[in-house]
Amino acid sequence: MPMLDETQTQAAADGRSAPDAPLVAKAPISVIVPVKNEADNLRRCLPALDWADEVFVVDSQSGDDTCDVAVEHGASVVQFAFNGVFPKKKNWALENLPFRNEWVLIVDADEVVVPELAEEIKARIAADEAEGYYLNSKYYFLGRRIKHCGYSECWNLRLFKHKLGRYERMPDHTGGRSGDNEAHEHVELQGRVGRLTHELDHHAYPTIAAWVEKHNRYAVWEAAQYDRFLKEPIPKSIGRGKRFKRMLKKIYLRLPMRPAVRFLYAYVLRLGFLDGKPGLVFCTLLSFYDFLSWANVYERKVTSARELQE
Repeated sequence: MPMLDETQTQAAADGRSAPDAPLVAKAPISVIVPVKNEADNLRRCLPALDWADEVFVVDSQSGDDTCDVAVEHGASVVQFAFNGVFPKKKNWALENLPFRNEWVLIVDADEVVVPELAEEIKARIAADEAEGYYLNSKYYFLGRRIKHCGYSECWNLRLFKHKLGRYERMPDHTGGRSGDNEAHEHVELQGRVGRLTHELDHHAYPTIAAWVEKHNRYAVWEAAQYDRFLKEPIPKSIGRGKRFKRMLKKIYLRLPMRPAVRFLYAYVLRLGFLDGKPGLVFCTLLSFYDFLSWANVYERKVTSARELQE
């Protein structure tokens, strides 16, 4: 809680506002920030959320200063313990947090809500045009904004009325090896959707090691969902754009030499070479991620065959 000076304290005691410190009404919105060991990112993320009525930092027993930083910036800290299957962190938060507001905004710790986006959010939720909104993000990697590589647009449904939206349920039965947070699942929303004009700043992965650590977990998740992506029908509730991408994924997963295809697509077809050395590194890492996903699927098949023989 911010400190009050003597003028403000006396004004509060008299039941009036201090003349030099007018109160600014905050937007009626609740923000969820899912975290684990994100102290450094939170120092940039949380100050940019001071326009929101309440902020929940949903933590997974961090070992760094995450909780201290969150409290320092006025956020409420809630601990989440994953059972290894379901629910994951965001769905758990949507079901269990005591929201004061109808609207929620999901923000990752490495993202920043710029002032222009904050003002747009306030205006759009007041206009009652929709029950949810897609947000795009500007992707920064190795100190440079990635404008190509297929990452010039990254739309996700992040702002919605919390009673009407939940992330699709995709248990992976890996016992938590793929992480406890919905990284690739999409929100299924009952109601109208729109798109916001202004964008989030996404400062992705401060080091290559951080990128590899997270994408190793993502590859485990991809392998666990492999049969689902290939065989199960695509849910209509995730939106037309996401359904189209899932349809392409069904085709893509059947292609040979997917890592090479991914690199050529991102670096050549999507002009990743225009992003300089960061673009080359990024496209190579994307190719490596596809290789890890394939290798995890192959490992599962080998393990299953061995277990059948025993």
